[in-house]
Amino acid sequence: MRRLAAALTALGLALSGSGCGYALAGRGAFLPTDIQVVGIPPLVNRTTFFDVEQILTEKTRNEFIGRGKYRVVPEAAGADAVLNAEITSITLSPVGFTNVQLASRYRFVLTMKVDFVDVRAGRSLWTNDALSFSGEYDLTAQRGGTIESTSFVDQQRGSFDRIASDVARTVVTAILEAF
Repeated sequence: MRRLAAALTALGLALSGSGCGYALAGRGAFLPTDIQVVGIPPLVNRTTFFDVEQILTEKTRNEFIGRGKYRVVPEAAGADAVLNAEITSITLSPVGFTNVQLASRYRFVLTMKVDFVDVRAGRSLWTNDALSFSGEYDLTAQRGGTIESTSFVDQQRGSFDRIASDVARTVVTAILEAF
């Protein structure tokens, strides 16, 4: 009986000491350890949506800061790595309707080019020329139940803040975890 207890104890210690290699999603980092300062200049907006680049730049900076490992600066100067990104398209399509056939839920799709560059080595650490984010959001309809794309951000700042937070989290997680 003592041998069985000793064997089980030894087995338990051996198993607890050997990690499985898994980590929590959203907390990994494949970036070189010498990258401490990340430059995030304003994103470029190639769409007709006004001010989305400002909101998305702010949310992306905050997401990097929230990871706690990096100091974020608003330009490339003095950075170890730089995030260059441009929003190439945004589509907004109604997918849900009220009982009087007014749009109440929208599918939002944002596509962007992202290049995360190690400045010192002069090479891309992570790049994606067609990073796509999509999600469905309940939006408070304006102007007779529909949202005009040109005034979406102004009319729906709260909704776009939620969307931009989701997009920023997706971008930063993709960079840090090399998806």
